[in-house]
Amino acid sequence: MERYEAGNGTSGRGTNFRVVVAPDSFKGSLSSVDAAEAIRSGIRRAVPDAEVVIVPMADGGEGTVDAVLAAAGGERIEAEVTGPLGEPVRAAYGLLPDGRTAVIEMAAASGLPLVGTNERDPLRATTYGTGQLIRDALDRGVQRILIGLGGSATNDGGMGMAQALGVRFADAEGRELAAGRGCGGELERIASIDASGLDPRFAAAEVTVLSDVTNPLCGPDGASPVYGPQKGATPEMVERLDRGLAHYAERIAALNGRQVAEVPGAGAAGGLGAGLLAFGRTEMQSGIRVVMELAGFGRAAEGAALVITGEGRTDGQTAFGKVPAGIAEAAGVHGVPVVCLSGGLGDGAEALYDRGIAALFSIANRPMTLDEAMGDAAALLAEAAENIVRLYRAGLGARAGG
Repeated sequence: MERYEAGNGTSGRGTNFRVVVAPDSFKGSLSSVDAAEAIRSGIRRAVPDAEVVIVPMADGGEGTVDAVLAAAGGERIEAEVTGPLGEPVRAAYGLLPDGRTAVIEMAAASGLPLVGTNERDPLRATTYGTGQLIRDALDRGVQRILIGLGGSATNDGGMGMAQALGVRFADAEGRELAAGRGCGGELERIASIDASGLDPRFAAAEVTVLSDVTNPLCGPDGASPVYGPQKGATPEMVERLDRGLAHYAERIAALNGRQVAEVPGAGAAGGLGAGLLAFGRTEMQSGIRVVMELAGFGRAAEGAALVITGEGRTDGQTAFGKVPAGIAEAAGVHGVPVVCLSGGLGDGAEALYDRGIAALFSIANRPMTLDEAMGDAAALLAEAAENIVRLYRAGLGARAGG
């Protein structure tokens, strides 16, 4: 894969025509790397000698580890950990070239895709495996942890994660709660928290949460009412989980004075954001901004003729912290137009025009089912990219001849 190197910035025709390709993954179909390769093939069909710079992107959700490793280099590490419902799973994270920074997707260990549709149960699901991934990274000498919070199956406030790192939760009789399986259903039973056994390496590490979610931990806009239903929560379960998270926040405040209930983003990943804030040296950041910085997108965009980004589905939510919006903002600093290719355009997608996107295109070129579109995504992306570049070049020619 071609990576950006400073000093290569050119634009125009022939060998001076440079396009930066920076898509998100197309969920369930293509990784960001595969999507970028497909787009590059289409560009090269239109302009065989074009300089195409690939910068795979992610916003902290699915594909973040792959995108960062593709852009920045590093090693992919696998570990066997506890899955959302207690089953063993193989999960991977990234170790960056500096040897001190790990990139973790909580969904790799505690994600919704690991749970069958009929097995979803946020009262039982745990983030213990995410804590095990963190511990594995600490064992390798990591001092900085970037953790993406998208796609969780859990609603345990990070209780399981904290247990894996040495925190003990007890009921009113002093009995340890759900050792190794802290879950949403246990939250309201917490009477005390003992953090004396917290792994000191985690306590000292620099933790950065990558997320575009701004929901608080509990309340009408909290983790349980907003995201619980997609994880299998009934209305009754939502009420119980929300009560549990509110009680959990009170116990955290009693332990160390940290007020996590109302912090924007604390409700991310079923409250894992709150757990990381409660027990670590944690800051919340926009996932896309951190990934762009690691990948050097700003330098790559400088002097480019065009940027092509994309994602599986584009709607009004895309304007808030998703990859196309972040790419448009960063490319706009350099005056480079951005085109977004999407698997489907939903309500409110036009809001991206106000965020700097020059044009939006659905890659579907004929009536087709979702399965057909996902199966043909690479070919559809290549065709759309080819047509966009041909149109762009025709426009340059018209201006030159005018």
